[in-house]
This record gives sequence, C-alpha cells and structure tokens, in this order.
Amino acid sequence: MTDTTTDRPGVIDARPVRHPGRWVALAVILVLVAMLVSSFLTNERWNFPKALEIMRQTPVLEGLWKGTIIGTIGSMVIGIVGGIIIAVLRLSENPILRGVSFVYTWFFRGIPRLVLLAMIGSGVGFLYNRLDFGLPFGQQLASFMGLSSDFTFFTLNVNQFSSTLLAGIIGLGLSEAAYMAEIARAGILSVDKGQAEAASALGMNRGQAMRRIVLPQAMRVIVPPTGNETIAMVKDTSLLSAIPVITELYYQTSAIGNRTLLIMPAFVAVTAWYLIVGSVLMVGQYFLEKRFGRGFGTPSNKRFARPAGAGGA
Repeated sequence: MTDTTTDRPGVIDARPVRHPGRWVALAVILVLVAMLVSSFLTNERWNFPKALEIMRQTPVLEGLWKGTIIGTIGSMVIGIVGGIIIAVLRLSENPILRGVSFVYTWFFRGIPRLVLLAMIGSGVGFLYNRLDFGLPFGQQLASFMGLSSDFTFFTLNVNQFSSTLLAGIIGLGLSEAAYMAEIARAGILSVDKGQAEAASALGMNRGQAMRRIVLPQAMRVIVPPTGNETIAMVKDTSLLSAIPVITELYYQTSAIGNRTLLIMPAFVAVTAWYLIVGSVLMVGQYFLEKRFGRGFGTPSNKRFARPAGAGGA
C-alpha cells in the first residue's frame, strides 16, 4: 500500500512582496500635505476667522438656502422628470417622437448654461415682453369676427418674470433634462429586453412595464451619474447671477468680499459651503447606490467565503 503522506509538500515559507515605491510615495504625499497645512496656518491672509464670520452672515445663509439649495432641488426635479420623458421618447418606435427628443437634446446640450441663463434674463424679455395664454390664434380670430374678447385667459409680464429665481430654475432644469435624458436612456438600455417581454406576457402595457419593471432595475445605472449631476448643479447655481438672481450663495459672498475688500476670506467661505453641501450629497448618493444595487454583484466580505457544508483539509 502506497504511503500518500510523502506526496504532500513541505512547509511553505511565504514572504510578502516588498513595495518600497509605496512607502516613498506615502512619504512624498505626507510632506506635501504638511507643507500645505503649514501654508494655511502661517499665512494670515487666509483669515479663516473672518471667513467663518462671513459664512454665518444672514445674506449668505439666505443665498445658500434660496439660490443654492432650493435652486438645485427645483432644477433637478425638472431635469430628472424631463430627462426620463425625453429618454422614453428617444426609445420610442415613433420616428417623430424620436426626432423631437433628439433635437431637444442636441439644442440644450450645445448651449452653455451661462449663455442660456443670460438669454432668459435679458434676451427673452427683449423679444417677447409679454406672453398671452389662451386659445390658439385667439386674438386673430377675435379681430376677424369683431369680438370684444380676444380669448386670452392669462398674461405674463416676461420682463418681471425673467429676473426671478423661478426663471433661473426653469432654465437650469431645461438644460439638465437634456443630460439626464442620456443618463436615463443608458439606464433603460442596460435592462435586458426579456424583462419587458416578461412584463408584456403578464398583461402589462408598455407604460406599466416601464414604471414597474424597467425603471426600478435601471436605477442601479442611473443613480451614480445622477448624483454627479446633482453635485454639479449645486455649483452651477452660481450662474444664476446671469439672470440676475441676487439671493444666491456665490453672489452674496462675492458682494461681501468686494464691499469689505476681504476677497480671499469670501472665497474661503463660499468654498466651504459648497464642500459641505457636496459632502452631504455624496453621503446620500452612497446610500442610494447601496439601496438600488441590492442583488447585484457579490459583497466583498463574502467573496471568498467558504460554501456552506464545505469541509476543511
């Protein structure tokens, strides 16, 4: 009978691979960080106490709440809802709907947001100082028929409306919808077509299948870039000064810096607020990704776990 114990290898003296380059890189990074911190602490021109004081001033807090936070929420609501609608139209079998959605995406992705907001703030009011809402061609019909009423139900003063926060939110939202349309379209296309076919076999129409089956699965792909777009929108609200909207974070801190000649403390204050808001949104994005990513992939802590019932050597 053969002794199988002699076939086993001896004790393996495994040694970890040396990585001297990592330690050199760590040392260089630590030196650079120390130099950066030292420049912050030793250069009095940063004036961090004054920056903290500017952060707490009422106009700055009002601009943070109204212009930045409310502006971001309103713009993203319009952008997400509009983007999903445009993405569905882009994937429609109707060539007219596909063409309309393509032209919309092409137009708003091609115009810089600063130019778009400037046009809304001054150009639209110059072209159309008032907008009448009523029956189509109501004024022409009333004039032709000799009626006293021109079938106008509501009149909007464009010059007054174009300089409001609502006009800025609409402008940013329309621009964001073009980008969200491509994000939503990529998410919808990432879902296997068999899911929609199975929903159709269960008696669901196309709208029900989209709401109940396709979009929930597409959220895994949609959420990460949407989080990036939301954080970018927080910074893009600084463009509302082109409307012009003065109840906005950057506008208020810049005005305080110019008035008091404390330029760098004002920049530090507005940077700190943007970092705080962006950090909060990053935490929210992490939990949303975790929620919609359930059931996809393998958790890292269980990747190399031994299957249940497996015996040891």
